[in-house]
Amino acid sequence: MREKKDKEATDSLSLALKNRFLPNLEYLLQGSILDTAVEHLMHRLKGLCDNVDTSPETFHDLEVCMSLRQPNSPQPLLLLRVRRALGRDAPFQLRYLGQPEVDMRRPTLVRSCMDCACTNGILDFLSEMGFRLEFEYIAKGYMFRKGRMKITVSKLIKIVPGKQQDMANEPISQSYIVELSVVAPTGQENVGEEMRVFAEQLKPLVQLEKIDYKRLTNIP
Repeated sequence: MREKKDKEATDSLSLALKNRFLPNLEYLLQGSILDTAVEHLMHRLKGLCDNVDTSPETFHDLEVCMSLRQPNSPQPLLLLRVRRALGRDAPFQLRYLGQPEVDMRRPTLVRSCMDCACTNGILDFLSEMGFRLEFEYIAKGYMFRKGRMKITVSKLIKIVPGKQQDMANEPISQSYIVELSVVAPTGQENVGEEMRVFAEQLKPLVQLEKIDYKRLTNIP
C-alpha cells in the first residue's frame, strides 16, 4: 500500500514539474572573483547598493542537496536544497530550483523556484520520503540589496569528514562566487534588463554572466 502511495505521489510531482505549476521565476547571473580582489568588489558594491552607510548582511550557512530518484533511472526526478544558518537560531530553508533556461534573447538565466521556511526535522522527513544526500557544503559571505535585486559574495567551504561543521576550513577554491538574482512572478521580463545594467557597473572587477551548466557538463 505504501509503495502504491509513493508511486502516486511521485507521478503527481513529476506532472507538476513538467507543467511548471510554480508561480515564481529566479533570474540569475553568476561569476567569480579571486580572494585577492574581493575587497575591491566589496567597496564597489557598498557604493552601488542600498543602505551604503551600514555594513552588508553576513551569512554562514550549511547547504544540503537531497535527491529523489526513480528505480533504474540515472537522473534524479527531483532535487531539493535545505539551508540552515550556523551559529544562530533561524528556521531551516527549503528550496526547489527548476532546470535553468538559457535563452539567447534574454540577458539572464531563468529557472522556476520555490522557497519556504521549515522546522529542523526537514532532513529526516525528506529521508523518510526516499530522498538521499547528493552533496553538502558551507557558504560564508556577504549579501547586498539593490531594490529587488540580491547580490551575494560567497566563499564555498568543504565539509571535512570527522570534523564539526563549524570547524570545516578547507575552501573549495581560491575565489568567491558572486551571484546577482531576482525572484519575481512569471511575466516580468524587464527584470533581466535591470540586472544586465547593474552587472555592467561591476566590470571589470567581475564578469557576471548566464552559465549553461548543461553545456559545461558535455565538454569532454
